[in-house]
Amino acid sequence: MSAKPDFFRYYKKSYLTIILIGIFVWSLFAVQWNSDLIHAGGFVTIMQMLGALFQPDFSKEILELAIESTWITLSYAVAGMTLAFIIAFVLGVLASGILFGESRISILMKSFFRGLLGFLRAIHELVWAWIFVASFGLSPYAAIFALALPYGGILGRIFADMLTDVPKEPIEALNSTGASKFQVLLYGYLPMVKTNILSYTMYRFECSIRSSAIMSFVGLGGLGYQIQLSLDDLQYDEVWTFIYFLIAIVVLIDLWSSQLRNKLNAPSKHWFVPFSSILTVFLVAGSWGYVYFVDKASFLALFSQENLAYAKKFFAGMLGIGEENPAFLDRESWSNALLLTYDTLRMSIMAIGFSTIVMFLTVIPAARNVANGTLTLAPKWYSWISFGFIRLCYIFSRAIPELVWAMMIIFILKPGILPGAIALALHNFGILGKLCAEVIEDLDERPIRHLSSSGASKAQILMYGVIPSVLPQFLTYILYRWEVIMRTTIVVGFVGAGGLGQQFKLSMSFFHYTDLTLLLFCYLILVWISDYISEWARKTAR
Repeated sequence: MSAKPDFFRYYKKSYLTIILIGIFVWSLFAVQWNSDLIHAGGFVTIMQMLGALFQPDFSKEILELAIESTWITLSYAVAGMTLAFIIAFVLGVLASGILFGESRISILMKSFFRGLLGFLRAIHELVWAWIFVASFGLSPYAAIFALALPYGGILGRIFADMLTDVPKEPIEALNSTGASKFQVLLYGYLPMVKTNILSYTMYRFECSIRSSAIMSFVGLGGLGYQIQLSLDDLQYDEVWTFIYFLIAIVVLIDLWSSQLRNKLNAPSKHWFVPFSSILTVFLVAGSWGYVYFVDKASFLALFSQENLAYAKKFFAGMLGIGEENPAFLDRESWSNALLLTYDTLRMSIMAIGFSTIVMFLTVIPAARNVANGTLTLAPKWYSWISFGFIRLCYIFSRAIPELVWAMMIIFILKPGILPGAIALALHNFGILGKLCAEVIEDLDERPIRHLSSSGASKAQILMYGVIPSVLPQFLTYILYRWEVIMRTTIVVGFVGAGGLGQQFKLSMSFFHYTDLTLLLFCYLILVWISDYISEWARKTAR
């Protein structure tokens, strides 16, 4: 009787892989694969966009507009991340439970704050932006708060996990000296996690730049706003100019983050660390100064009688107050919402499937130790060319937000879940490829070299040495990105890419606020289900 469970336990990773491939194939049946998917002028549009890719508009007027829009995008991102860090630090410490002890009440408090962080990060920043604009009007604070809440939830969860996982011996030593809870936090926990906290905050800052750019969709300025206007005017050369500026700022922040991590881990203090501190202070002061003095955005004006009346009307509408038959109590509305939820689920699976396939096709030549031949012991002159080209594609892919990809693809493909899936895949394959290439670069090379010295070919080394070693970590990253994609599916729907997002936009446009409540509820259920499935699959893969 015990042989059967052992058999399934031994082959569980193979079964999991088969199940995941089967689910991806199932998602493909959501699309009618025929020529009707493409607009009549879709191929012409593709050629025009590709031609403009190499001939961007670098006229003085457009460059000045791009520089101004870049600063707006950066300002909103910095201001939003400032608040996000404060939210994350406070809620992360509370969610870690290190201030509460081990009583039953402390466990309840810890669960409450972890649930609050989960709620904040479950709703996408663009949805928060819609809510704030509807409540308080078109203000820079709508973008700033919309970035602060979900990023505060994401950072707070990571901070809580970091604090929970610190070694206990130094903490017990401080406790034995009679140190208070706050002293233990300041002198025990924080010194051990500050480098990791800074590193992850910088990574999320890079992500916030992309998020800040898509705030244009609710009418707020920045690079995304200019990209949208240029697309509407079919000025593809201008579109690529603004996209290049967006890519440049993302790459610069990525380089800054990478250098800062390296210098923080260096044995001696480096000038780059205090320089980074000064630069951070300058960016924070400059961003908030721009919001206050240039945009003339008053925080107190948010709580004017007019705005409070709008907010009251908006939230009363979402709760169905005064409405005879709110959507969230109507059976037909539930039926339609669940069908959209089903389509959104299949869109997310299709997206992660597409990005995974492209990642597997490109990730091995994108690894530095494959390019220089140290892993396979077979250096080739063309390896560095393919390495550089693929890494450039990864940067290009991940630097452009999903919504921007969707806005361009919808000019080529007809509305539906396929353009949404492709837009999500295009953005995520660059992130997935970068993460997985780094896994290959961090491999223990000794077993691989043993295969090479025994006469194995390059293909055999990769098939029997590299891939089995990296697959578990690959699967972890794939599932992690699927969770992120699930949150983002609602965003690409805003431009006609199907699913819950498309209906959310329509309901917002027609002031059907109880529909918004129903759609948000379905969206949150979908996000939480994806978190549960992802966690189960990760445990199975271990």
